[in-house]
Amino acid sequence: MSTSIPPIIAGPILRHVTKNQLTFWMVTRKAETLRFCLSETGNKSLLIDRQLCSEELQQIQIGQHAFINLISINTVLPLPEEQLLEYDFRFLSAKEELGLNDLITDLCYPNQSLPSFTIKSKINKILHGSCRKPHFDSPDGLRQIDKLLATTDFPAPDRPALIMMSGDQIYADDVAGPMLVAIHQVIKLLGLFDEQLQGATVNNGSELYDSPLCYYQRQHLLPHTPANKAIFASSRKPIFTSVHAKNHLVTLAEVMAMYLLVWSPELWPLVDIEDPNIAEEFIEQYQTELPIIKDFSLGLSEIRRAMAHVPVYMIFDDHDITDDWNLHRGWEEAAYGHPFSKQILGNALIGYWLCQGWGNAPDKFTSFIKESKQYFTDQGVQNHQHLINVLLNWDQWHYSLQTSPKIVVLDTRTQRWRSESNAGKPSGLMDWEALSELQQELIDQECVIMISPAPVYGVKAIEAVQRIFTFFGLPLMVDAENWMAHSGTANVMLNIFRHQKTPPNFIILSGDVHYSFVYEITHRFRKNSSKIMQITSSGIKNQFPSSLLRWLDTINQYLYASYSPLNWFTKRRRMIIKVHKPSSNNKHHLFNGSGIGQVTLINNGKQIKAEMITTESKRITFG
Repeated sequence: MSTSIPPIIAGPILRHVTKNQLTFWMVTRKAETLRFCLSETGNKSLLIDRQLCSEELQQIQIGQHAFINLISINTVLPLPEEQLLEYDFRFLSAKEELGLNDLITDLCYPNQSLPSFTIKSKINKILHGSCRKPHFDSPDGLRQIDKLLATTDFPAPDRPALIMMSGDQIYADDVAGPMLVAIHQVIKLLGLFDEQLQGATVNNGSELYDSPLCYYQRQHLLPHTPANKAIFASSRKPIFTSVHAKNHLVTLAEVMAMYLLVWSPELWPLVDIEDPNIAEEFIEQYQTELPIIKDFSLGLSEIRRAMAHVPVYMIFDDHDITDDWNLHRGWEEAAYGHPFSKQILGNALIGYWLCQGWGNAPDKFTSFIKESKQYFTDQGVQNHQHLINVLLNWDQWHYSLQTSPKIVVLDTRTQRWRSESNAGKPSGLMDWEALSELQQELIDQECVIMISPAPVYGVKAIEAVQRIFTFFGLPLMVDAENWMAHSGTANVMLNIFRHQKTPPNFIILSGDVHYSFVYEITHRFRKNSSKIMQITSSGIKNQFPSSLLRWLDTINQYLYASYSPLNWFTKRRRMIIKVHKPSSNNKHHLFNGSGIGQVTLINNGKQIKAEMITTESKRITFG
């Protein structure tokens, strides 16, 4: 069976890139010996040509036929910037030496001989977005990146500097039936390692997959505790609060298979999702999801090609782990206090580390990667619970890029400002220590691009609804996670923006909310006020309910217009907020549609062009 598995299962994905460091992510069928080649396009002389040593190539085995390759190549001499650079991985462990084009026939664009990229220290364009749910009924916005790169003339100066994915790259808590069926076939095909489940009604992953509750009924397997009644307003509510938790991923093998299936086309021809063995009552839902998942899989070759040509950076939001992740102290006490829910959360975080987090800032994980051999062996994952504890205590998921302008990426999930007085009150998205560290990152910068998974400045009508539900002790019902929901966090963040040493030009890129909008913010009564442009792009493959959003948009325009006295009862009383309306409809402030955002910086960020490229290749300009 292993002979049918392709040598490259997923990737290569280009990750963190500087003139002295190149980072790639790739999954292979077996442990490989690799040679890396790099040259300027059109120049036969090689800038790099060497076999990768163990420090440059970290291989982590996650199954009998699955190895994650974490590749980080450092150079003494700086690599050329603003030039197209071609690269190749040569596989040396086969009988004959094979390169990327031998193993992946559709990795290059027309007139290319090898995949290429550009190193940019000055940011000209950023593609950004969040919320990519495979079974949402819309095309995949990531495919638009491939269409941009596939144009006949796309020289280095016009290439985007990077792709920023600001949260919910996968939906671990909301999985379609056909996707879960494919996941289980991948687990078997690759021999992804099983695990013992702590505190569950099933003993291990194998029992879970064979359980009659495996598909569309996992809410009955998820942990329930007495604490739920006080925290979640229902004694029958599982700790995991997603309304779509019927197929919630549980095991590490499921999480890893999910990543392989959402980023690569290679395994889809090897699975059969047409005739599932599921209960009759769920067949109709399965058949509804089936064509959407099939269409999703058909676009993965384009997405793989795009991610091999532009540096990709990521940060988690809740659905990468589970809905409402760390929303308030009560949720945390219930979730981490139960061994089964803690293991589910830990498995998703392990998957994030291996498939997303490491590639953002590989130097942060150097010592940790070296210790990984005590966890990942050819006999399976060892010291599993200890690894989960290590990652749950890890506090270095945030990172910054020393570009111009500087990019600062926030972790708004694990460094929360928790309420001591009320366990059901929403936590602040960042605590005092994290915000203080953020302020130090900003000092004396002329311009900064800040990545916040959730918008700092939200739609006030929606935030007002969240505040009402929170007042009545029901924050989970409306996802009451916004920067203004916790007064301590909100005040510190706003004070940072008003500080005299804060950059005069701020760009905030955010997502999460499943609609797109652009605000330009200045502060009243301040001589040294920053000019803040917040650009929210969401979702890549998700949308807000259209009729509800139009109603909320209209209400917001009437209640919180710039002249409205209601603003004086909010933290906006010291701000002037200008709305940049979408060109698709100037009557509305919010754009609702799947796609990918593009931000163009002009004159070192002093002028900004914000666009949404829809899944129909239309450009919506916010102006």
